[in-house]
Amino acid sequence: MACEGESTEPDYLLYLQARFGSGGDDWPPFRIQPVYKKNGLKPEEVVDAVKDKAAEDEAWALFDRDQHTKIPQAVNEAAASGVEMCFSHPSFDLWLLLHFQAFGGGQSGRGDVVIEKLRAADPAFQKFDKRNDKSVKGPRAEALKGKANKAITHAKSLLAQCEHGACKPSQAKIVKPRRNADGVVVARPGPKPPHQWAARSGHAPDCPVLGRDPSTDVWRLLVSLGIKEKEGD
Repeated sequence: MACEGESTEPDYLLYLQARFGSGGDDWPPFRIQPVYKKNGLKPEEVVDAVKDKAAEDEAWALFDRDQHTKIPQAVNEAAASGVEMCFSHPSFDLWLLLHFQAFGGGQSGRGDVVIEKLRAADPAFQKFDKRNDKSVKGPRAEALKGKANKAITHAKSLLAQCEHGACKPSQAKIVKPRRNADGVVVARPGPKPPHQWAARSGHAPDCPVLGRDPSTDVWRLLVSLGIKEKEGD
């Protein structure tokens, strides 16, 4: 799984691995290997990186809207190679916030409001993104525990609220790659036309990716892994 960021996304993926990777009553074991780079990657570079590293494994690309200019190119490359996308608008920080509360309202690619609300959502995040600290370790990781189902529910609600009007969580595609008897991936989904690939998130095929404001597809990753968690778990 390749990440745009050098800290927040890799930390979160390692948190998922540590908390859920050994499997549970409702999900099988899994292994996550974050691919990232110091000072981060651009969306199109994220897709290229995971294509190079995934080899015979499931491939996911995590990237944000921010102010990037080549997101359509990243979507095209992901569709052509069967790389699953976790696109967040305005940023991955929205996914963290959804663990604590619902959210709504267009952000035009700016994450200021999301970060402000995340800082207020839990004491562990009070200094998030201050002094260049966007880590998700220690108390911050602890604060996320028991809230995965809540985050998934809130992310799905953003789909239903999309201004396009025809976007629905029920339309999302969760398709596992085909594996042989040894568990090795023998075929990934795709390739598909870019508009169809981007619609795997539940957004309508003609809903512009850059217009999905706010939204995050990270919930599809958790559902794909089979993760289920509620308060008290």
